[in-house]
Amino acid sequence: MAEALKEAQRAFEEDEVPVGAVVVKDGRVVGRGHNRTEALKDATAHAEMIAITSAAEYFGDWRLDGCVLYSTIEPCAMCSGAAVLSRIGKIVYGARDDKFGACGSIFEIPTEKRLNHRIEIVRGVLENEAAGLMQLFFREIRKKKERIN
Repeated sequence: MAEALKEAQRAFEEDEVPVGAVVVKDGRVVGRGHNRTEALKDATAHAEMIAITSAAEYFGDWRLDGCVLYSTIEPCAMCSGAAVLSRIGKIVYGARDDKFGACGSIFEIPTEKRLNHRIEIVRGVLENEAAGLMQLFFREIRKKKERIN
């Protein structure tokens, strides 16, 4: 999760919502990403999507059996769905996302019994650090808006 937090810090420094993600296989980072939605003008450029794509490129295969996806914030429906489709074995995340979270907060896509693949979920790893970075980011945005008005 420490590597995912480094990615989130990169997003923060790029004025992106500070979410970071890494894909790990056998203790080795095989994919990494951070939010790039603003830079790429792409709603799908979430940290998890970029990390999953990076891992698929690393292996030369879309199937990521035995891999763990670490994300600083609870993955959304899109990212959770991508994890299921790529056969990720486990999702580990930091802070909950009560507005978009799809690993238990709003939906629980990775463990949905009607899907052909289910993913183990581990919640709350380095939660305070992940949540703190998000809070700092949005506090700074509010300050910028106040200065403009």
